[in-house]
Amino acid sequence: MKKDIIKLEVKTEEKNRLDLYLSKNLKDLSRSQIKKIIVAGHLKINDQTIIEPSKKISMGDSIVIQVNNTGEDRIVPQKLNFEIIHEDENVVLINKPPGLVVHPGAGNLDYTLVNGLLYLFKNNLSDLGGNLRPGIVHRIDKDTSGVIVVAKNNYSHSKLSSQFEKHTIKRKYEALIWGVLRPLNGKIENKIGRSNYNRQKMAVRINKGKNAITNYKTIKVFQNKNVPTISLVELVLETGRTHQIRVQMANKGNPVLGDKIYGGQKLKFKNIDLELEKKIKSFDRQALHAKYLEFFHPKNGNIVKYQANQPEDFKNLIDILKKLSKT
Repeated sequence: MKKDIIKLEVKTEEKNRLDLYLSKNLKDLSRSQIKKIIVAGHLKINDQTIIEPSKKISMGDSIVIQVNNTGEDRIVPQKLNFEIIHEDENVVLINKPPGLVVHPGAGNLDYTLVNGLLYLFKNNLSDLGGNLRPGIVHRIDKDTSGVIVVAKNNYSHSKLSSQFEKHTIKRKYEALIWGVLRPLNGKIENKIGRSNYNRQKMAVRINKGKNAITNYKTIKVFQNKNVPTISLVELVLETGRTHQIRVQMANKGNPVLGDKIYGGQKLKFKNIDLELEKKIKSFDRQALHAKYLEFFHPKNGNIVKYQANQPEDFKNLIDILKKLSKT
């Protein structure tokens, strides 16, 4: 049985219960698993063993958790097909294809980006994220495509994590959304938290939640008598909340095309081009692509910029919208 050590430093001024804080920050462990770890005496705060899940934590507290892992022995290197945009001795930039999960989790230990990274780079990846997430500094949704930065060593991981935390990394996305955003260009600023009605979903909240800021501009509006109104938009994140773009677009009444969770579209069209209708109905994911990442390189501090090409399904849908909108 392996033993994994997880280290966290509390960086929020809000006083939280220990178990609630950990459940928000350790996505690979359920709340019941976290409670068992605490009660069993496998957690320390500021070098003192804590056995009370309801213990209040404060900003600056150092948390060390010992996790017994059995399933992690099954995480094996696997040859997968994804594009490497850039590689050096410190970082790797990946263009993640849609449908690929970033890292293993409960019941899903195979055919993730991590399995592919282990096949290519073996032990030459950071281990700050634990055995389930070697090299993984951030992630994007399974069905979202685009650029991800991976750390090859712990120094690079730490430097990159700090940039994500301070929101100094520039992230641009492209999306196809239903309708037209009003105004065409602008900023969305609200709070996002867990939905009161479905804990698997996020929602815009009035009082609770974390600040979420997205800048957007409309690139092109596609519409005519045979084309339902669809917009291609560019979105620049100032924050990185779970499902941020998808939640905010849906809240404005312009959900991302193909979004099964936040979309709310029944896909019943009138007078639509038959080829376009087939393309839309067969587009089996949200039309969201992480196209651009800009950050300070962890080794020399220089600003570096990387762009990921659109996947074929996304590009083909845009091409047919452009073609039909001209007629």
